[in-house]
Amino acid sequence: MLRKGVVLGVNYTVSNISEAVTYVRNHLDLLKGQYICFSNVHTTVMSYDREDVREAENSSALTFPDGAPIARLLRHDADTEAVRMPGPDFMEEMLKASMDGQTTHYFYGSTQETLDKLKANIERKYPGTIVKGYYSPPFRDLSDAEEDEMIDMINKADPDIIWIGLGAPRQEKWMLAHKGKFRGVCVGVGAAFDFHAGTIKRAPGWIQLIGLEWLYRMLQNPERLVKRYFFTNIRFMWLIATGRNKKK
Repeated sequence: MLRKGVVLGVNYTVSNISEAVTYVRNHLDLLKGQYICFSNVHTTVMSYDREDVREAENSSALTFPDGAPIARLLRHDADTEAVRMPGPDFMEEMLKASMDGQTTHYFYGSTQETLDKLKANIERKYPGTIVKGYYSPPFRDLSDAEEDEMIDMINKADPDIIWIGLGAPRQEKWMLAHKGKFRGVCVGVGAAFDFHAGTIKRAPGWIQLIGLEWLYRMLQNPERLVKRYFFTNIRFMWLIATGRNKKK
């Protein structure tokens, strides 16, 4: 049974990966045209500060907590059994479950090099899983004609799940803008494309378990991620400590 909770104005769905994968596979008709988010501390703080990001997160069919601090707050404030649900883990379990050939997939985002490696790994690790296509969009806004062509291309492939790897908050805003335009359900997972392609090394399991995957990623790419993780985490703690979670 899926449950609900709120952190800094973001409406979260509380579940575990096994339950969530089963729910999505069993409700694909209900989820058609909608989208699923995975929100961590960074995107939660952005949602608190920016109405456009908050709208994108809260217009989803499901938004899962991809962050240990988020899960802890949900357990405490919403009286739930919330656990952290990383997008890459959800993607892995969904691909495993899809080895029965009953759920089909499409991958939209990242670079062609990453998609080629992702394709090879999926074919090797998840035999029987059906992927209808891979598409790396240009790093610019599509023209109206290109947009229509892209939507038509994906709908003709007719996948059940469309994985979106554009990075946050771009992918969340993209999914909101395309809500109702696809026959499948979009799932925004960001860096999961790179993790499963092997182009970026993911933190070891024990680091994930103690809630420090963000630190591992920050140390991998400090120039890009120090502001995103370190300062955002400090702001998150300040917002919670000063009671902002009760006011939004």
